[in-house]
Amino acid sequence: MKPTPQSCQRHDDVVVDTDHTPKGFGMKALVLTGTKQFDIEDLPTPEIGPHDVLIDTAYAGVCGTDHDLYAGRPGSAAAVPPIVLGHENSGVVATVGEQVTRVKPGDRVAVDPNIYCGQCEFCLTQRPELCDHLSAVGVTRNGGLAEQFSAPASVVYPLPDNVSLKSAAAVEPISCAVHAVDLLKLHPYQKALVIGDGFMGQLFVQVLQAYGVHQVDLAGIVDEKLKLNAERFHVVNTYNTLRESIPEGRYDVIVEAVGLPSTQAQAIAAANKGAQVLMFGVGPQEAVFEMNTYDIYKKQLTIQGSFINPLTFSDAIALLSSGKVDVDSLISHEFALEQVQDFLDGAITGVSKAVVRLAE
Repeated sequence: MKPTPQSCQRHDDVVVDTDHTPKGFGMKALVLTGTKQFDIEDLPTPEIGPHDVLIDTAYAGVCGTDHDLYAGRPGSAAAVPPIVLGHENSGVVATVGEQVTRVKPGDRVAVDPNIYCGQCEFCLTQRPELCDHLSAVGVTRNGGLAEQFSAPASVVYPLPDNVSLKSAAAVEPISCAVHAVDLLKLHPYQKALVIGDGFMGQLFVQVLQAYGVHQVDLAGIVDEKLKLNAERFHVVNTYNTLRESIPEGRYDVIVEAVGLPSTQAQAIAAANKGAQVLMFGVGPQEAVFEMNTYDIYKKQLTIQGSFINPLTFSDAIALLSSGKVDVDSLISHEFALEQVQDFLDGAITGVSKAVVRLAE
């Protein structure tokens, strides 16, 4: 990863003079310049329109989508280099456009990265997550792995005083879990199983409990994470699938949060009659798994997918503010921009959840 004094490229909403001198004040950014290639560059301060907000970045989370984008695979959309990643962002409002009224300079905020066109078939039938023209901060436009970034005011959410900027970097993944459980029919009597002890799987444990499911169990491969969730988050049964099997036919709700054919098959096998199976984990685009179609018929199973987080940011912030979701216990590492490539390359291990700190 080589530092360069200035960028000579156009990055989404920033423009460089023909003499390669940035307009406005410079800011440090981690720019994805190619597959598995980052450069630290000085970019000009993003220019904003009348409906936009300029944000001083505090924290940016790094997640599985960033791993995919770094490796040249698509996330919610394809990221075309050069681009600044970072779609799980919190910060402080620096400047607002002349038409912006919902936030003001100095406000502490979290930013929903997903921006919908509002005009396609899916937006007009209340399914904006399937928007034909979806754009996203940190995916299709410059994001939070920079000292500043911009976003439409419509996706910028003020934070309650009791939600820290560090915790707020997790609002986006919490909102994705909220959308997923909103797609299910949940009842207090249900027994739920989450397969996957990564950050998202551990979030699902808490979100399912917050939505009233009386028993939530967790399957994974890391004893420390399983123990944490049993002791701190009241998981009833844990299964380390490296040495034990998940009971079959026991669960009313199963969340698959890994994305591998083997764990997807485990999710189907764990389903009780009338169960709902949520396929949340994102696997390789070419991956497939086998399932017995007669079992789906006989058990009357519902198999549900879930994509991004339409209009669930307010709920996610409320879960954080109320204490029903605790992310501080799950954030294990705090990086500088210069460490992100090492992390994505696998040189830093043992990470439960990483955030990048950009503000002192």
